[in-house]
Order: sequence, then structure tokens, then C-alpha cells
Amino acid sequence: MAERRWRICASEDLPDAGLGVRFQAEWRGVPAPAFAVRWAGKVQAYLNECAHIPIELDFNEGDFFDLSRSYLICSTHGAYYRPDTGLCLGGPCKGARLTKLAVQEEAGEVFFLPDAQP
Repeated sequence: MAERRWRICASEDLPDAGLGVRFQAEWRGVPAPAFAVRWAGKVQAYLNECAHIPIELDFNEGDFFDLSRSYLICSTHGAYYRPDTGLCLGGPCKGARLTKLAVQEEAGEVFFLPDAQP
């Protein structure tokens, strides 16, 4: 059986430390909001849910990075996360993690892999 993959966006739609792209993922068999960003040249994807309280991180759609463009940030709680691992470095959920999703970049396209481990 072939591994499922869902197109998220074109690679060029994810500038390094720039705006991210929101997409609908599947998590444990249930539809869930998610997002993809590019950090240090690599695409990262997570459920769009703060580790503190299950609320979406971006107040302005796709705006996941803090002003320094160094961390992912929850616009509601101020929790900030490493873009490459999802580890919360500060705020109300320090030490917790965002839920990482498996993605693949191939031939100028970015795909979500719902059946793969990140």
C-alpha cells in the first residue's frame, strides 16, 4: 500500500523564517488545524495548537514567528518554541512541545504525510 501524502503548498510559498502556510491535517484519525514553516532551509510542520491551552498559535494567518524571526510564538499566551523541534523555551508551557508532523519536500512541492512519523 502506497503511503498517503497531501499537498500543502509550493516550496516557494515557504520563505525561510517567513510566513507559514496553514493546512488541514489528520491527527489520530481526526481532522486538525496544522501549519508548515521553513526554518534554516528545512520545512517543519506542527499541529496549530499551543502546548499550554489548545488554541491556534497565529492571530494573523500564517504569522507564526516572533519579531526576531527566531522562534515560533503563541500570539495569545506568548509561549515561544524552537522552530526545528517544537520545544517550548519560555512562557506558560516551558518544557512542553508542539505536536510535530511528518512532511516531505519534493520537486518544488511540500507534502504532509499523515501515516508517517516525524
